[in-house]
Amino acid sequence: MKIEKILRIVSPLFLIGVWELLAIYINNPVILPHVYDVVNVLLHPYQGILGTGSLIDNTIVSIKRVLSGFIIASLVAVPLGILMGYYKLVYSFLDTIIELIRPIPPLAWVPISLAWFGLGETSMIFIIFIGAFFPILINTIAGVRSVPISLIEAALTLGAKEKDILLKVVIPASSPYILTGLRIGIGIAWMCVVAAEMLPGSSSGLGYLIMYAYSLSRMDVVVACMVVIGVIGLILDYALKFIEKKYFVWKKMLK
Repeated sequence: MKIEKILRIVSPLFLIGVWELLAIYINNPVILPHVYDVVNVLLHPYQGILGTGSLIDNTIVSIKRVLSGFIIASLVAVPLGILMGYYKLVYSFLDTIIELIRPIPPLAWVPISLAWFGLGETSMIFIIFIGAFFPILINTIAGVRSVPISLIEAALTLGAKEKDILLKVVIPASSPYILTGLRIGIGIAWMCVVAAEMLPGSSSGLGYLIMYAYSLSRMDVVVACMVVIGVIGLILDYALKFIEKKYFVWKKMLK
């Protein structure tokens, strides 16, 4: 266990070391900036960058967009996934439609998003919603359909009604799968926000800052934004992992 913890610390340090060696070898900050240049940007999060606001300001904007799209996706995907997983008729009716739309990349929705919602926040949130929706939906369906039939039969034997089976058996038993879907969904939401903020009309957010800094050959700012996105994604994933370990240890008993 101690070795595993050490490796978790050593691996990022190793990556940073390789990065700095490559930066020294290339000796061109436009291609790969030095570690200390990126760290310098990260150490001044409240300082204005390239006239677009501070790093912290753009980060807050991106977080708000990610959470908006992710929460809307969760509120739609989880109930729909439960219905599709539990009721065969609902699944049969919607499965073909879902599988037809699911392979379409979120970026392919950009023209439609701009046509429907125009330039602005709504278009960006829609792209994030599309990216997060399907992982949450598919995992929720899989979770509901994986509930042991013995649990449902036991509840029926005890006189449980359909509503009680859904609320007290199916949803709790499938919640680990739902949480996994949420973990995947939040990660994809962060991928989508960067692309969404590169849309015409965007003037803030980490995605916009990345593209604007790139146009000015400020790769230190580009990499700093990438580091911030990675750290926030890691924190969110760890938070969901913590919830999983704390409240869903019992899921192994069902296997």
